[in-house]
Amino acid sequence: MSTDTRPVPEPRITVVGVGADGWPGVPGRLRRTVLEAEVVLGGRRHLALLPGRAGQRREVWPSPLREGLADLLASCPDRGVVALASGDPLVSGVATTLIDLLGAEAVRVEPALSSVALARARMGWPAERCAVVTLVGRDPRLLLRWLSPGQRLLVLSSDAGTPALAAALLSGAGYGDSRMTVLGNLGADTESRLECTAGDWPRVDPASVPALHVLAVEAAGPPGYGLAAGLPDGAYEHDGQLTKRDLRAAALARLAPAPGLHLWDVGAGAGSVGIEWMRAHPACTATAVEADAGRAARIGRNAGRLGVPGLEVVAGRAPRALEGLPAPDAVFVGGGATRPGVLEACAGALRPGGRLVVHGVTLETERLLSEAHRDRGGELTRISVETAAPVGGFTGWTPARTVTQWSWTR
Repeated sequence: MSTDTRPVPEPRITVVGVGADGWPGVPGRLRRTVLEAEVVLGGRRHLALLPGRAGQRREVWPSPLREGLADLLASCPDRGVVALASGDPLVSGVATTLIDLLGAEAVRVEPALSSVALARARMGWPAERCAVVTLVGRDPRLLLRWLSPGQRLLVLSSDAGTPALAAALLSGAGYGDSRMTVLGNLGADTESRLECTAGDWPRVDPASVPALHVLAVEAAGPPGYGLAAGLPDGAYEHDGQLTKRDLRAAALARLAPAPGLHLWDVGAGAGSVGIEWMRAHPACTATAVEADAGRAARIGRNAGRLGVPGLEVVAGRAPRALEGLPAPDAVFVGGGATRPGVLEACAGALRPGGRLVVHGVTLETERLLSEAHRDRGGELTRISVETAAPVGGFTGWTPARTVTQWSWTR
């Protein structure tokens, strides 16, 4: 057995977490690290906490952060740089961005107790029985993905206005009875607690909401849609161009969404496949490509209402509209497969191991998919679905159009 023992690399930048108790709560060894640094980066609030030190360069984070960070880091030395951040810098914090830009070996993280851990402690919620949703710099409609009766959520807020936005979303979704608890300035002498239902939130004085807080939500409302594939067709606004529930579930089973993977939903119609791909996990991403401008706008509305507002919508016709898109791990073609070059572009764009699923209802598409199966292999399936419906005074089976499904792994 061989072992690989290497010295711990000297980081380019050390990220020090600061709790709500400020500079006094920073351990002595980390205070020395901060005060001995050549450059200290941070928000204005954190930099204002530091005692004076002659000759030390102190820089406020650029805005917008990610766009300006590369230039700021380029102006810093290769060693002796400290960044200050709130709590655990890897919980929706700046350390994640720094690691993305510099790599894990260049960044050392020294976390304080996170606001999430403090919020769980104040609420008495075990970690395995609640979910964390960050709305810091994000669309608040992300909250809607998580709604189900009894769900406990710890929401990381952007500012004092986040609870009002959350309350409006909850009430609009029929969750006005949900209990909201604003846990302010956790860990500080000024720690506070404000409780209210979502429906009663308009009566709360906005001035009573601290800017620094975690919002705890105990969801109370009607049964949610769940996160499994195959939402009811009625969950979508559509004009008939919709991959129906049973076919959608069959397609997504073969597309196999997993954290961090990217999907192209080509000929997206109402956007249902891309939306349910993203609902499978918060780290799933998708691009919906739709030639009809009205349907493209409708996809955006569906995505926001179902809690995945980050779905990218491209109004254009494949294959040209696919040019320049992020490489996909999976592709679903729900419409337009017979257009010259579409299947070739989709198959060629897939990453190794990527999956392609194509549906067809016409003889022309079926012929195309049969030839693709002959040439490339994969799985060719005909799916027929019948539903019970009234026939006079009786009940009979009403068949939907039979769909030919071709699935292939690169």
